[in-house]
Amino acid sequence: MRILVIGSGGREHTIIRKLRQSPKVDKIYAAPGNGGISKDAECINIGAMDKAGIVEFSKKNAVDLVFVAPDDPLAAGMVDTLLANGIRAFGPRAEAAVIESSKVFSKNMMKKYHIPTADYEVFDDPAKAIAYIEEKNKYPVVIKADGLALGKGVIIAQTQSEARDAVREIMEDKKFGDSGNNIVVEEFLTGPEVSVLAFTDGISLVPMVSSKDHKRAYDNDEGLNTGGMGTISPNPYYTPEIAEICRKTIFEPTVAAMNSENRTFKGCLYFGLMITPDGPKVIEYNARFGDPEAQVVLPRLKTDLVDIIEAVIDERLSQLTIEWSEEATACVVMASGGYPLAYKKGLEITGLDENGQLEGVEIFHAGTKLENGKFYTNGGRVLGVTASGRTLDEALDKAYAAVGRISFEGAHYRKDIGRTK
Repeated sequence: MRILVIGSGGREHTIIRKLRQSPKVDKIYAAPGNGGISKDAECINIGAMDKAGIVEFSKKNAVDLVFVAPDDPLAAGMVDTLLANGIRAFGPRAEAAVIESSKVFSKNMMKKYHIPTADYEVFDDPAKAIAYIEEKNKYPVVIKADGLALGKGVIIAQTQSEARDAVREIMEDKKFGDSGNNIVVEEFLTGPEVSVLAFTDGISLVPMVSSKDHKRAYDNDEGLNTGGMGTISPNPYYTPEIAEICRKTIFEPTVAAMNSENRTFKGCLYFGLMITPDGPKVIEYNARFGDPEAQVVLPRLKTDLVDIIEAVIDERLSQLTIEWSEEATACVVMASGGYPLAYKKGLEITGLDENGQLEGVEIFHAGTKLENGKFYTNGGRVLGVTASGRTLDEALDKAYAAVGRISFEGAHYRKDIGRTK
């Protein structure tokens, strides 16, 4: 098979690595890919949003399958365009990807179908939003931009003045562009967070092994929200009992709700959950693999990913048994100094071999470029340093030992991945 993976981050590198393990694959392309990906796939200079370019390339190069990995092309209808041109594609159509691309849609859907989530209100007027927050007078309060915002469109305001500033930043200053035309104001939930990715063909749903993301930029969950600074799998708070509650009250009802709305979801559905004192509740949905959750979940997958993808596309997922490794995995993200705000690019990375790897550790490149045989930084999140072990502590020790051998100017990473609640 010839497979094209759309995207350029650590998630895409992880997907490509897993696809390479399949005996059914003999050629992988990445559009546009990155420095590390170029060692595992042929990178082509086509943007992730370039529908016409992707279709033309796929036809010209007899591509058998296109894996649409990032949120933006999914929301923009990349899968719809590919299918309309007779090209097999993995990922939801735009009408289903709305579960991620519109927080307003997903919150209203959960309310309509009684899927547990935080109480909320939707606003298109900043003055009304501020009046509502001040009337409730309950802090912290969560303020979310409706649309996609690189995983950063959520602000947890601790005080009234922070809440006012957040509403103005999103709705008036357009910090996240048109994504902030509408906002969701919701109650602040407490409890351990859990990420559960699931394969679904729109009929049945198969949850993957659990993981835990660390969103804040600094240790002790301090600093700004990021796209994710590290992950572990399994999540120690996700017990078999909790998993069964989630299946009955959240996972299966979500697939059924999307079908009822004529928005059948096929692909990878991500559930961002919080285990509250009142039971598990949905914080957010994503319409694709999480990043960096994919970096700890996919290395544990024993079943051929191509078999799963084909079963999802052909709506026969229930016929497949999906197996997972019992080992624990940990990923520590090495980011550019200054991330998630301004940061430098083009800094040389040392400590990697010519393939960008270290023995015994998988390194997934997120923001790198390759020039004259050397790797340089080319993004906010640069590398996802991932290790497996019989226990979580063993995996973490290996990952941090590897991080200690890699360096670039201003490199920044959290020292407490897997240690915080």
